[in-house]
Amino acid sequence: MRFYSTNTTQQFVTLQQAVIQGLAPDNGLYMPEQIPVFPSEFFKTLSGKTFQEIALAVAKPFVGDEIPEEQLQTIIHNTITFDAPLVEVEKNIFSLELFHGPTAAFKDFGARFMSQVLGYFAQQQKREIVILVATSGDTGSAVANGFLGVPGTRVIVLYPSGKVSDIQEKQFTTLGKNITAVEVSGTFDDCQRLVKQAFLDEELKSKFFLTSANSINIARLIPQSFYYFYAWSRLAQQNEVVFCVPSGNFGNLTAGLFAQRMGLPIQHFVAATNANDIVPQYLNTTQFSPRPSVQTINNAMDVGNPSNFARMLDLFHHDHKAMSRAITGYSFSDQETQAAMIDVFKNLNYVLDPHGAIGYLGIKKYLKQHPSATGVFLETAHPAKFPDVVESTLSTRVAIPDSLQRFLSGKKETIACSTTFADFKKVLNHI
Repeated sequence: MRFYSTNTTQQFVTLQQAVIQGLAPDNGLYMPEQIPVFPSEFFKTLSGKTFQEIALAVAKPFVGDEIPEEQLQTIIHNTITFDAPLVEVEKNIFSLELFHGPTAAFKDFGARFMSQVLGYFAQQQKREIVILVATSGDTGSAVANGFLGVPGTRVIVLYPSGKVSDIQEKQFTTLGKNITAVEVSGTFDDCQRLVKQAFLDEELKSKFFLTSANSINIARLIPQSFYYFYAWSRLAQQNEVVFCVPSGNFGNLTAGLFAQRMGLPIQHFVAATNANDIVPQYLNTTQFSPRPSVQTINNAMDVGNPSNFARMLDLFHHDHKAMSRAITGYSFSDQETQAAMIDVFKNLNYVLDPHGAIGYLGIKKYLKQHPSATGVFLETAHPAKFPDVVESTLSTRVAIPDSLQRFLSGKKETIACSTTFADFKKVLNHI
């Protein structure tokens, strides 16, 4: 399988080059030359396969012969060591719980897969690979823990000061070893911009072997397709299946589109956002207007210029009508989010995190117009990662799972940085 940049579709690289570079030299995102399509017979067998078996089948066409199958199987088995259960919250509405991994967020799937793929490729390099990752919350913890102790790698996590939850912050600022946290006095978009500028800086590129672990890296995106196949295979009713994806940087939704293009019978997608509604606005008006993100109670979704929109445009050949036929966009306020959390807790005895609540609201709204469909919303993080919001909203304590509890006693260690690239460059040069 070869990969091209969304900015230069006629030049191709290998998977190894795409993963190690992260961002293409022309500032584009890597896309597979073609998306493999499974025969219809494949889907008839899915319900009898394990999660690991499904993941291996999905990954193989993208990896090709660049990683031996035996090694790829080991990578898959080391990645998927936890379940992603479907929970029926109410009739025809299911929560796909993606928070049962070591950092209690869906990004454990992508981060663990990528860390091992990059670790495999790093063995063939003679220089330390420096991984830059911007986070609005869960990406930093998942990537940092996925790469912790991986030989030949160093991870630099940039995050907006005061805009992630305490537990999220603890998960990547207390690790030490090959993990460094940079606390930026700005927004997630500032962090993402600094990462992209670093990749374009010739001096830094000559000094460091840079790559990214955000969802701009194709090795983060591929494994996020796995759980769409797995969830569909576990549904009793597999006709008219609609997935609602709470979205920030839109990597998770893009991975779902990959799964659909591979033949998975997903009828429709709902892109649900908070007040940072850039993509729903595009779907409803044809206008894509990035703007500075605003802070909400769904902090991991506070993105004003979602990177993976470039991949979405590429998948639909920049055809607005085609994209809007496949995806419906909604946005919801903090007040609507909290009202949904309260309603679901009181009436259905299910605790939503603020991001999953956006997903729930999106699927409920869509199903009002399409009552015969089966709805699945992605519950992307454990409610205990957002205790201030969840506990104040629901007036109840949320038990902290053991996987999160172990981080709380660690000492926070960060490097402060302004939003200017000159300051970030100084930080990198002194690490």
